[in-house]
Amino acid sequence: MRSWGKIVAAVLAAVVLCAPSEGQTLKSKKKAELLIPRVHRESVPSLEKSGKAIDTIDTANPSIKIVLYADNTWKYWRAPEDILQTKAFSEYWDTTVPNPYQVSLSDLPAKINIWVVDTLSNYRCPNKTKVYSKFGIRHRRRHQGVDLPLHTGDPVYAAFSGKVRLSRYMRGYGNVIIIRHENGLETFYAHLSKRIVDSDDWVNAGDIIGLGGSSGRSSGPHLHFETRYRGYAFDPQWLIDFETGTLRHRLFVLQKKHLDAGSKYVPESEDEEEDIYEGDTRDYAVADSVAAVKKAEEERAAAEAAKAVWHTVKSGDSLYGLARKNHTSVKAICALNPGLTEKSTLRIGRKIRIK
Repeated sequence: MRSWGKIVAAVLAAVVLCAPSEGQTLKSKKKAELLIPRVHRESVPSLEKSGKAIDTIDTANPSIKIVLYADNTWKYWRAPEDILQTKAFSEYWDTTVPNPYQVSLSDLPAKINIWVVDTLSNYRCPNKTKVYSKFGIRHRRRHQGVDLPLHTGDPVYAAFSGKVRLSRYMRGYGNVIIIRHENGLETFYAHLSKRIVDSDDWVNAGDIIGLGGSSGRSSGPHLHFETRYRGYAFDPQWLIDFETGTLRHRLFVLQKKHLDAGSKYVPESEDEEEDIYEGDTRDYAVADSVAAVKKAEEERAAAEAAKAVWHTVKSGDSLYGLARKNHTSVKAICALNPGLTEKSTLRIGRKIRIK
């Protein structure tokens, strides 16, 4: 099987087949740019489609296979039928409402350890871009996710493997898809122009589940993306760096004290999301204008500095002589050098600006 023999031997030599990846490299809090402090493990790059699968190899576990690809890569694969046996896909399962959970915040444990990805699961950034509108209170409205700009018709990817719990049009979200994952997380994908998957479908990380759009009367094409646990929303940026497309954590520790009881809220009015989006549009327009003015001023100052003429005072120099030599005036030289007057004594070695 050419080079596959060595690959297979290395894979089968793993001590624990299903153990989570042990990325222990710490990144700085500043680099992670999280709103709350937490230890974060080695980040995970966004999955890109592998080559064509050409073979599978059985393992000691009948529900787990090793998939070999034509581009000399491989990965573990777990049968969805096995994953769907877990209670995550039976408790509070409802294909009609965005939040079917009847769980009090006080009933959640203080710390919730969530394996986001491991050797049997993958990750794909749903839309790699800058965050347009952030999580939290936005323009006096509660914004339970992040808005990611895209073009109508752009593909939207499932961030993680899971089962589609809801796929329908809703007043507040427009075309929305909600995927539940084995670890208890749910991810929301809203304002789509088209839904490709239906409720109860199984999807793999990286599958295209819909196309970007602005359904629900949003003010422009964008993906509204949410992450929730037991119905409680938290900032997706705690998990994903959308600008680089990387997943911040393999093991994510969600603390109850960082959840808000009000985050179970689901927008009922399509105007609410539109108000947030339009408000952010105004904010970004103002910020862009300020940035443009600042940039223009910096460019002007840089251009002026490039044209500046400096002189180091030597014995015998005088302001009058320097002005005449450089076709300027004493008054103009003094204006360019704070503290310098027509009566000042020039100190040898001092640098003064002539023009």
